[in-house]
Amino acid sequence: MLQQTQVATVLPYYGRFVAEFPMVADLAAAPIGRVLELWSGLGYYRRAHYLHESARIVVRDHGGRFPVDAATLMMLPGIGRSTANAIAAFASGERGAILDGNVKRVLARHRGIEGWPGEPRVQAELWRVAAAYLPDGRRAIGAYTQGLMDLGATTCTRAKPDCNACPVAADCVARCDGRVDELPYPRPRRALPRREVTVLLLTRDGDVLLEQRPPVGVWSGLWSLPELARDADVALHVAARFNAATDALRLLPPLTHTFTHFALTMHPVRVPVTHWPTTAGARGVEWFARDSAIAAAVPAPIRRLLRAHC
Repeated sequence: MLQQTQVATVLPYYGRFVAEFPMVADLAAAPIGRVLELWSGLGYYRRAHYLHESARIVVRDHGGRFPVDAATLMMLPGIGRSTANAIAAFASGERGAILDGNVKRVLARHRGIEGWPGEPRVQAELWRVAAAYLPDGRRAIGAYTQGLMDLGATTCTRAKPDCNACPVAADCVARCDGRVDELPYPRPRRALPRREVTVLLLTRDGDVLLEQRPPVGVWSGLWSLPELARDADVALHVAARFNAATDALRLLPPLTHTFTHFALTMHPVRVPVTHWPTTAGARGVEWFARDSAIAAAVPAPIRRLLRAHC
């Protein structure tokens, strides 16, 4: 949960998640739909799929005991080198470097490493420095790893770092050279691609129709609103796909959601359904009561849309 998400945001989700899945076997046995419901709103939903898949592998291949060595951990879905080394450091005292976003910032400033940390050349140098700074022995690695992450999260912050409170300020290159605000370099700016779709808010007697997303891709496995191309005829689409009759359509205000690699503008259309066949002929769709739809495993922008217009 903490990958690409701040602690303050994660805490309430973590509490609910662990209360429902106190053991790895509980998570492995749960349907993915329930996992996504508890994850809904955290974003980066692929992480939830990886977590669920990893739990099933741990139960199936490791007797329900979570691995504590980095090499085995890196074989689980969604666990890379830095996460594996962090888990191993805390769980078994294994000595290994970490390089999350906060640590990249600390090392880039302390050693005066120029460039964007996402660039392969810069990242390789950061890994080299991270490994060189590791303390000797197993006993110190857990405290060092935790301290390094906390240093970046609470002191060497992106904006307004507290250099006076930093325990390694004396030989920090960025502080000594007056380049704290410059390092590390930000991600190079580029035009963010934009996509536009029409989403259908099909309503019937207070219920709303949701469609389950494919298992891969954007919002994989979540419930969402049916979507179609911007130039498609909504009434014809509803009649052809669902064999349903509709009342007057109403355009709703557009909603834009920004992903890592593109911005998606959704143009909602309210579609009151006056006739719905007993068998609609469409798989993966289901009618939800308003409150049930809002509580389901739906993406955060879709939840906002449902709250505003259902």
